[in-house]
Amino acid sequence: MLTIDLETARRFILGKQGLWPGRRWRGLKGTEQAMRTMEYLQLDPLQMIARSQDISLYSRVLNYKPELWEDAAYKQRKFFDWGGWLAARPMEELPYWRVVMHRERDGGYGDSRLRQMAKDHAKAIVEVCAILKDRGTVGNRDFEAADRKKTQSYRGRKDSALALYYLWRTGEVMTHHRERFERVYALTENIAPKELIYEKTQDEADRFLVRKEISFGGITRIKRTGDSYGRGEPDRAAKKLLENMLADGEIIEVKVDGWKATQYALTEDEKIISGLSVGRIPKVWKPVDTTTTEEAVFLAPLDHVSARGRAKELFGFDYVWEVYKPEHQRKYGYYVLPVLWGDRLVARFDSKLDRTTNTFVILGFWLEDKALAKDEAFAEALARGFARFVNFLGAEKMDVKVIPYPLLRRTATSFL
Repeated sequence: MLTIDLETARRFILGKQGLWPGRRWRGLKGTEQAMRTMEYLQLDPLQMIARSQDISLYSRVLNYKPELWEDAAYKQRKFFDWGGWLAARPMEELPYWRVVMHRERDGGYGDSRLRQMAKDHAKAIVEVCAILKDRGTVGNRDFEAADRKKTQSYRGRKDSALALYYLWRTGEVMTHHRERFERVYALTENIAPKELIYEKTQDEADRFLVRKEISFGGITRIKRTGDSYGRGEPDRAAKKLLENMLADGEIIEVKVDGWKATQYALTEDEKIISGLSVGRIPKVWKPVDTTTTEEAVFLAPLDHVSARGRAKELFGFDYVWEVYKPEHQRKYGYYVLPVLWGDRLVARFDSKLDRTTNTFVILGFWLEDKALAKDEAFAEALARGFARFVNFLGAEKMDVKVIPYPLLRRTATSFL
């Protein structure tokens, strides 16, 4: 068993996800590399300042622009989006995910509401399939509500919307492209390469899910959570597979100082983890520009290194995305982003993009350690981070009046 301290675990998990010691990709090709390294690019429709997936890639890809992930997915067909836990996944993984799709369809596991859709809207499903074969691409907006059977489903108010969703979840159709983030569908045979439209064996799929979950976490436990359930329920096979994967040398056990449970990592990562424990940073992690010490980076609300309690485990940083909480229950704000400086989360801020004046507005700013309020190195790194973020958002100005720390407020816009 490999034993490491928390700093090593934190640096490895950040580096494994492409966040430390700085951005190491650029452009469209770099966007593709970042998406593969992340394992999953979780997608979310909410756009307050920018969508979560675009912020995730901004923090990893130098001078990232919001359209780049869609170019990689829908123009180059390097990725496909799928799942109740919605994420972009590498296209070459499709044969594994088709096993998961068919398990959901056939009742192996998954959302029982999906199978109820098939029963309740069988006629609409057949009809929508025929329309897709005739038209090539179809979106939900192509069906007039007045002409459709009304529903009260969590996935739509028309039977046609549910039929499209069902066909997408079960692998009959895929996302051709998106319009204002809404999916426009086409038959799978018209999107995916023919050689990928088949299913791996059940055992191959199970091993894939466990391995991918471990790689996604970097150092992690395999346990049942709402998210892992949506990623194909990797814990379903974990108990019987982990022992075999350990024996086969595919994974290793890791003990992190201060963590009770034994963790797992890929064997291929052992050398990197051991190197980090003695201060060696992999050459392939070399930043193409500034490091996170020279320029602070802001993490997306759904970034795996900080979302859903992981920030507290890794950084001692208690972070909850409060967007779905009633306003009176929010401690910080509606769309708060953590600030990564070096290998630590040191602050958070709430913000908005005022599109009438094209101004990025800070609504609140909080430090974990008040001593940073007078730290000139942090002030400069934060200002560099704000300058890149404003450029990423396409804003022209920045309003920092509410930042309560004089040095940080004074320097915040110095690189704009």
